[in-house]
Amino acid sequence: MRKFWLLFLIVLSVAVLAGLGAGWWVLRRPNVRESAFGPAYLYIGTGAGYGAVLDSLRKYELLRDEQTFDWVARWRDYPAQVKPGRYLLRSGMGNLALVDMLLRGEQDTVAFTLNAFKYKPQLARQLAAAFEADSVGLRRLLNDNALLQRRYGVDTTTVLTLFLPGPYRLLWNSSARQLLDSAAATHQRFWTPERRHRADSLGLTITQVHVLASIVQRETAQPTDKFLIAGAYLNRLRKGMRLQADPTLLWAIGNFGVKRVLNADKLVDSPYNTYKHKGLPPGPITSANRQTLDAVLRPARHNYVFFCARPDGSGFSDFAETYAEHLRNARRYQHRLDSLGVKR
Repeated sequence: MRKFWLLFLIVLSVAVLAGLGAGWWVLRRPNVRESAFGPAYLYIGTGAGYGAVLDSLRKYELLRDEQTFDWVARWRDYPAQVKPGRYLLRSGMGNLALVDMLLRGEQDTVAFTLNAFKYKPQLARQLAAAFEADSVGLRRLLNDNALLQRRYGVDTTTVLTLFLPGPYRLLWNSSARQLLDSAAATHQRFWTPERRHRADSLGLTITQVHVLASIVQRETAQPTDKFLIAGAYLNRLRKGMRLQADPTLLWAIGNFGVKRVLNADKLVDSPYNTYKHKGLPPGPITSANRQTLDAVLRPARHNYVFFCARPDGSGFSDFAETYAEHLRNARRYQHRLDSLGVKR
């Protein structure tokens, strides 16, 4: 009898250990494959069901053993609780850790850098390439004048001022509205009380600062010249002169690839033609970055009202207080273009 119970205990112990081993194997054994191409992500679209999750895991070969994942997922009732998002699958993650992460909706955010853009379609394409929101929905939102005015205090012409080029960190499945909300929040943080005070001291609204900065940004990539050019344009505005800004003319004719502005271009009928119309154009001609905005808010103090690109191709400008001096600078630059055979 004693031998029977001893044998029974041994068999029971083996069974328990086997059960524990099987449980560990199913629940915690590393089941996410290693990737030779960097971090592996599982994308679950809004409205997707459990079948779509399995399809993605299978298509991109993210798991070593799909069956054990399916067992744990069904045991944890995950098929009824699928949450959309972009999930980082760490190499060696077990089924239980993976399913619990998906159940909690613990997404990995997208580190996104917004590049400078000139037109709303360009903005929509950038955002749609990085997030779930599609470009059609984004463009529809950017053209919803009533919503833009009510929610953000901008219109379809000035909405681009909300988007500051630079880094953002957002959830992949953010809606078009959420993307715009995030941009507006970043814009709000940038406009500190000090910056608002500086804009007031220049006699400019926040939107006007963005518009002027967009022109300055198109004029030069040289950081030091930005302050000088901003000062020259502000001097023109104070004197009631037309800005006569070539970048606004290129916007008006729809061709930023032009290297040489012709007199015929200055006749284009557009509110962005600052050769015809006094003051700032109605909206920005590009998305001004933080450095250019600060250059406008801290312009160089001088008496220049004219400037022209230097003929040496350095990207810097020659500045002048008088039109006669400006003509001399302009002729040197034009001769340089002639020598290079640049007609347009």
